Amino acid sequence: MMDAQTLVARMMAPLARRLRLMVGRGVVTSINDGGKVQTAQVKLLDGEVRDGVEILQQYGMTSIPPGQREGLYFAVGGDRDHGVMICVADRQFRLRAIAPGEAALYDDLGQRVHLTREGIVIDGAGLPVKIFNTPQVTIDTPLVSMTGNLAVAGNIVAQGDISDHGTRSMAGMRGTYNDHTHHENGVGGSTSKPSQAMS
Repeated sequence: MMDAQTLVARMMAPLARRLRLMVGRGVVTSINDGGKVQTAQVKLLDGEVRDGVEILQQYGMTSIPPGQREGLYFAVGGDRDHGVMICVADRQFRLRAIAPGEAALYDDLGQRVHLTREGIVIDGAGLPVKIFNTPQVTIDTPLVSMTGNLAVAGNIVAQGDISDHGTRSMAGMRGTYNDHTHHENGVGGSTSKPSQAMS
C-alpha cells in the first residue's frame, strides 16, 4: 500500500510539471504582422515548435526585431498549446551603456531617439527624418543646432530673427537696405534712402 507522502507527490506531479512549463525562453523564427495581434512561430524546449503564438506588446509601441529574436513564452494556465510571447528582442542591436533613468527607441540601422539626462538626442543614422500630416510644427527653444539641409514645403514663420552663416540676419539685411544710400557718380552727394522700405 502507498504511503500518504508518495500518494500526495504522485497527485501533485502533473500540477508541478505544468507549473515548471508555464514560463520559458523562446526563439522566434518568424513573425506575421498582418493581423490585429502579431503572431509568431516559436522554438521552445527540445525542438518543441509552436505556430500562431500571439506576441503581446505595449500600447503605442510595436516592432519586428530582426535576426536572433528571443522572448519569454507564457503557457496560459499551464497549457503549452495556449501560449503568448512577451519581451521579444534582439540582443545584438540593443542600445548599450545608457544611464539610469534614460530610455531609448532604436532599430537595427542605428536610428534612435534617446532620452538622455542632458536632453533628447535623435540620430537619423544618415537617413532622412520626415514630419508629415501636421498643420504646424512649433519649436519653442532659443537655439536649435543642426547640420544638413532643412526642406520645407510650406512657409517658415519666425517670431524671432532668421540668420545664415552665423552672422547675417534678416533683420540686419532689412536695416541695411532701409538705411542705405548711394554715392552719385559725377554729381556728388548721396541719394536718398529707398522710398519703399523692407518691412
